[in-house]
Amino acid sequence: MNESNEKSKTNFAGVYFDRDSVLRLARLADIFAWLTLVYYIVQVGVTLTVFVLQIARGLLALPGVTDYVQQFLWIFQPSLPGLLYFIGLQAIGKVLLIFMDMEDNTRRAARAK
Repeated sequence: MNESNEKSKTNFAGVYFDRDSVLRLARLADIFAWLTLVYYIVQVGVTLTVFVLQIARGLLALPGVTDYVQQFLWIFQPSLPGLLYFIGLQAIGKVLLIFMDMEDNTRRAARAK
């Protein structure tokens, strides 16, 4: 009876991980990746809006082009780690799915022999 419960829990016989929990973890990684990306996009949007409003209201006077370039670099520089976090979390989710496929393919190949 225990064997039937264990087999209904996972599609792979003799596996040390729970397939559903790995799928859940991969899905959570994808969700957190998108939440991180949205957070950094909103952060850049708010910073750009404040910058434009300061210039429009005359609160910030930048004398040259290099000053504008420097301000834009300061605005977009914090978003680079956000982009890397997004890529990293997406990669974690995909790697988990790839490992599960490799496990499944390895077991199928072993059964075919």
